[in-house]
Amino acid sequence: MRPDVARRTTRLGARTAAAAATGLLTAGLLTVGAAVPASADEPTGQTDQLWINAPLEQTLPLGGGSDGEPQSRSLNIGLSHDNDNFAVTDGWLTVDISGIAGVAEVTWPDNCTPSGTTAVCGVPEVPVIGDAYSPQVHLTVRAAEGAAAGAHGRITYAAVATGGPTGTLEAPLDSFDTTLTVAGGPDLSLGNVAPVKGAQPGSTHTVPFTLTNKGDDRSEGFTVRLVGSYGLDLITRYPECAYRTIGGDDYAPMTEATCTFDEVLEPGESFALPEPMRVALAPHAYAERLDISVEPGNGAVDLADEDNYTAAHLGAVNTADFEARGARVAGAAGETVTAELGFRNNGPAWIAYPVSGDPVARVDFTVPEGVTVTSVPEECIARSLDGIDSWPSSAGAPRYVCKLPYWTLPDTAHTLAFKLRIDQVVPDATGPVVLRPSFGDTPFPFDPNPDNNTAQLVVNPTSGA
Repeated sequence: MRPDVARRTTRLGARTAAAAATGLLTAGLLTVGAAVPASADEPTGQTDQLWINAPLEQTLPLGGGSDGEPQSRSLNIGLSHDNDNFAVTDGWLTVDISGIAGVAEVTWPDNCTPSGTTAVCGVPEVPVIGDAYSPQVHLTVRAAEGAAAGAHGRITYAAVATGGPTGTLEAPLDSFDTTLTVAGGPDLSLGNVAPVKGAQPGSTHTVPFTLTNKGDDRSEGFTVRLVGSYGLDLITRYPECAYRTIGGDDYAPMTEATCTFDEVLEPGESFALPEPMRVALAPHAYAERLDISVEPGNGAVDLADEDNYTAAHLGAVNTADFEARGARVAGAAGETVTAELGFRNNGPAWIAYPVSGDPVARVDFTVPEGVTVTSVPEECIARSLDGIDSWPSSAGAPRYVCKLPYWTLPDTAHTLAFKLRIDQVVPDATGPVVLRPSFGDTPFPFDPNPDNNTAQLVVNPTSGA
């Protein structure tokens, strides 16, 4: 099976209708001793999963090199696993190229030992999947001599490693593959951009822009799309670009620029912007990004669109004070009152998780003594008192966990209105309202004042304080 790993590579604006398609790597899942994933009910500390991460497909140009020969492409494959409770070592990736005879040629890297149409590639340390993961096996592929446009074939993979709960992780045979297809046309490629860390709000930065046609045919003009996050200002304005603000309701506000250039890019040629691309970090900046994508003009189809996208990441030194909002309500027995609980971002930074879509925080509310919740905000889930189990109905639970949006602007609040029936008047009945991260209970790394992450709902208070 091939799990969906799109969460790790989502672009800014991908949730909007105007988003460009993202070139994604997919992955094959290797389970412990079987070809099915572990049950979600099994304790996570007792299971592990080994992954083969490989492209589903790769297009190979017929020509376009400086000598007229087909250009080479990199094919990057890696191993990873899920559970950091286990060390996984001695990974061995088997690559079978028998299916691409007459279609493509492969050059093996130093960590692969070929024998006929297969090779075994060593991965001494298999990492846990995450932001630090990178492929360990880098093949070089090119169209075979005499291959015609449309020719295609498959490279298949298998893998084993040492570690996990049983001591061995093994992949089912023939479960992972990459299809190589020979084709002609333009292939626009964007260079990677090194991240900027520790920058100051208000500072300006130049974002490198490198565009090359690596295909075997010209590109009759091209379109560049820029999407800047809320804390990023696009200083340089090009006459070829149309600018607008997108998002702002269900989605974080962003700046989008759609730029149409008429320049013809011959095979092997590169393009430079009329002037360097300058951006500025706003006073509310924190973790910012500028997504850049490109596509050939005149209706042409790009040979390999996985390198048609890149992102500049700019991290600012800033803070955001997250504050839990409690309430004080009063009523007689039998009455129903409304308690407006929630959250406020006192800034100065905005915070967002546009890639994962995870909420910026959870509001964890424990119901006070003597009252029953009769109406619940739609973003809240009823839980048992210990927070572990779900509750059979939305009303009447002793505890609620509410998901906030994936983004929050400075000096903005999110209100959760609970209706409470007062069954018994208990003076100063109190229930905590606690802000927690989306996963785990570690403090928010950007919050300088964690003391106000907890507030109280007080029912029938005996004082006005």
